[in-house]
Amino acid sequence: MLSPIEKILFVIATLASLYFTYRGVQQIIRHIASGQGKIDWSLITKRVGELILKVGLFQPVFRFRLWPSILHALIGWGLFVFLMVDLSELIYGMTKFRLLDQGGIIGDIYRLMADIANTAIIVSIVALVIRRFVLRPAALSTRETTLLNLKARFGISRDSAIVATFIFTHNTMRMLGEAIYLADHGVHDTWQPVISTVAGWLSNVDPGVLLIGEHLAFWLSTGAVVAFLPYFPYSKHIHLFFAPLNFALKPERKSIGELSYINLDDQSIEQFGAAKMKDLGWEQIMDSYACIMCFRCQEVCPAYNTGKLLSPAALEINKRYHFNGGGTTDVAMTELISEEAVWACTSCGACVDICPVGNEPMRDILDIRRNLSMMESVFPKQLETAFKGMERNQNPWNVSQADRMKWAEGMNVPTIEQNAEPEILWWVGCAPATDARAQKTAQAFAKILNAAGVNYAVLGKNEACTGDSARRAGREDIFFGLASQNVEILNEVAPKRIVTTCPHCLHTIKNEYPAFGGNYQVIHHTQLINELVGAGKISLEVSSEQYSVTFHDPCYLGRHNKEVDAPRNALKSAGALTIEMPRNGAKSFCCGAGGAQMWKEEEAGSARVNEMRFAEAKSTGADTVAVGCPFCLTMMNDASKADGGSIQVKDVAEIVAERLK
Repeated sequence: MLSPIEKILFVIATLASLYFTYRGVQQIIRHIASGQGKIDWSLITKRVGELILKVGLFQPVFRFRLWPSILHALIGWGLFVFLMVDLSELIYGMTKFRLLDQGGIIGDIYRLMADIANTAIIVSIVALVIRRFVLRPAALSTRETTLLNLKARFGISRDSAIVATFIFTHNTMRMLGEAIYLADHGVHDTWQPVISTVAGWLSNVDPGVLLIGEHLAFWLSTGAVVAFLPYFPYSKHIHLFFAPLNFALKPERKSIGELSYINLDDQSIEQFGAAKMKDLGWEQIMDSYACIMCFRCQEVCPAYNTGKLLSPAALEINKRYHFNGGGTTDVAMTELISEEAVWACTSCGACVDICPVGNEPMRDILDIRRNLSMMESVFPKQLETAFKGMERNQNPWNVSQADRMKWAEGMNVPTIEQNAEPEILWWVGCAPATDARAQKTAQAFAKILNAAGVNYAVLGKNEACTGDSARRAGREDIFFGLASQNVEILNEVAPKRIVTTCPHCLHTIKNEYPAFGGNYQVIHHTQLINELVGAGKISLEVSSEQYSVTFHDPCYLGRHNKEVDAPRNALKSAGALTIEMPRNGAKSFCCGAGGAQMWKEEEAGSARVNEMRFAEAKSTGADTVAVGCPFCLTMMNDASKADGGSIQVKDVAEIVAERLK
């Protein structure tokens, strides 16, 4: 179809485009390769099914913002189809061979798919342009107080405009080119209904004009791809390649909150955490290229939602714009995110969970904390009390280990010395053992276990803090000591199963102690309650009066460890009517205590995290806020008191224990 001169020009333009694209790609590869760790390419074969769901079906995208997600998916699916369409257009332009006219019914079906895809892409891109540039929702930007690269404030919109113009031009010109071909040959292709309609409008156009139009359409359609390629490595839409790589190659983790193991017995380690970007893992650097800058992570972040400086989206965007500006991985992390923002993170994992491309900004933040705490001794001063408590008395409340079993006085709670081979080892946890309010949870659960005749034991004075708060605050040294000590004791006891009354304990023992040689079967206390009810070992009095509760999912139970049904089933067994908050399950909003926030003052903002969550609970009209975590219990209780004690706050175990026959 192209003339000899056009073919020569096209080849020259394509080679030049590929050369500059190659240079951009090489720069990306150098940046990623400068990160820590090695890529395990064997993971790809293990994750084929997962990749089909996440990449082929856009499954992560549909978890949030339904209508924009549908439009995005239509464009994505359309681009999959257009890989073959563009190849056939290129072949036709260079050889006049019509690939999609071949193959009988297969060719017919493919032309239909191409027609549908072409139309879907055009309609969807126009709708998304209207959304971004006309409707301009606040969710697609960030506050002025957020540390965001100055070029990004204008650059994100400019990038969107460039990409939208490219997609719209490419697809409309391809549609026009195909319509001109049909009009020129007097063909009505029933397998291309939209294009045939356009061709009908062109049926009376002079053949000479149609010929010029066909050549122009080729250059604006296929030529647009050639022109766009060198820009592609610098565009946020490079996520088309790096999102699949993220899903395929991210290191295996037992949970989104599992942190990497640091062997503090290794005296050769000179750097802890991330002082510079090159101290991050290669996958964390790749996150900046996978980021689509959609701000979904920011939209679910409890710190950002309460007016604080933290925006997980801004962190990833700053990393990317630093690279686009010619920067290297030698940049200090605190140039990309402020210290105040770093300490505002609750480690709730919402940003990781909701990201449609598999990014993990929370991990960057906790690595920065490691550096600040371990290398610089820079951390909020309020944390010193908790640190000293964990170091001296093995719990952040700084209560003497001699008092570890005071909560059980007057109750029949066997220790491991009294029952050396229990079926269940109950890891009580620091809060239920030492905090006055949380002790009621421990007492209620003990009552349930005794009523069910469970063969269990507790470690008593041998139980220490798991180190969760120390680790999330960056103090790997404290965590290492506690974890090593606990694993040694647990391995000596060799528990058949461990039950915890704290999701943070559950997460740490289940997901992080294996790195220390501790591999155990660990369950949450609401899971065990369900087992006991199901086995008929406990019977509950169900009142005829309606008792409504709203369950607040702890981040480290529902999101980090994917357990959302057990607490609700336990409440149902107790005759409670559960009324869901708008944000529940894996999408639950944080109570504000995680990530060591329990032990420090909350950063300045427009609201407190726990009060925002409590207001959401109160809006349901429920009689009680049910929780399954001692941190959540404290935070919701504090918010309830600030609200005049308008709603009761109880652990699921308390509600069940009250209804024991």
